[in-house]
Amino acid sequence: MTLEATSPGANYGSTASNSSFYAAMRILPRDQREAMFQIYSFCRQVDDIADSDGPRDERLAALQDWRNDIDALYQGNPPPRLADYVGSVKTFGLKREDFLAIVDGMEMDVPQDIRAPDMATLDLYCDRVASAVGRLSVRVFGLPEEDGILLAHHLGRALQLTNILRDIDEDAGLGRLYLPREALLHAGITSNDPNRVIAERALAKVCLPLAQRAKAHFEQSDEIMNRNRRRAVRAPRIMSKYYHAILDLLIARGFNAPREPVRVSKVTRFAILLRYALI
Repeated sequence: MTLEATSPGANYGSTASNSSFYAAMRILPRDQREAMFQIYSFCRQVDDIADSDGPRDERLAALQDWRNDIDALYQGNPPPRLADYVGSVKTFGLKREDFLAIVDGMEMDVPQDIRAPDMATLDLYCDRVASAVGRLSVRVFGLPEEDGILLAHHLGRALQLTNILRDIDEDAGLGRLYLPREALLHAGITSNDPNRVIAERALAKVCLPLAQRAKAHFEQSDEIMNRNRRRAVRAPRIMSKYYHAILDLLIARGFNAPREPVRVSKVTRFAILLRYALI
């Protein structure tokens, strides 16, 4: 499950994303809440590097610095910017490979802008920038190992695909296109130029199957959460309900230009919190 983001890809900074993230995290006990904010802070910092307009070689070097710092943390020599993470890593058993996967995912946007990746590459991207965050998060939430990994897989992909569908125009403005190549070709769209693709009349033929894929992941994640302790899945449940509501609004609005931004109403947000936070 992503901690959400705003830019292309993972988007760890938008106001809308922050509202859902903070609402979901504020209900956690203090040690869990602090660990989740550390994870969020890490994601935000590496996302900011990937999405900056600095020279690509400098961004690659900065991401490598984060890899080195993660290695140092797990070798018992945490750098200052990760000193506070020692307790959370030990308490919740956070895995080095998940932090590194997030950096790898952010780096996928750096050597060149992602444009119409094949489905396998898109799925790898979703795993790194979203499901890897989920794998860290479910350890904090206290889910059983097997169900936690499954929930991270499905909910992470559901949230990230929803991000991609929501942010089509924003991503195109940054020269990026996350819609899968196979779906574009199936719809008769041969260009991978973001601004040309988002103006295509056949765009809905690309987006609707991706929306259905996201819905299937939401359904799988619901099944996993339904069989686990309600308190252990409160935070991911809130994130899921917010983003499922966004996806429903996107489908109802349609994907042909012009596309008005969609927002979950305050009434809906409050209803989600009322139902799932007070357990």
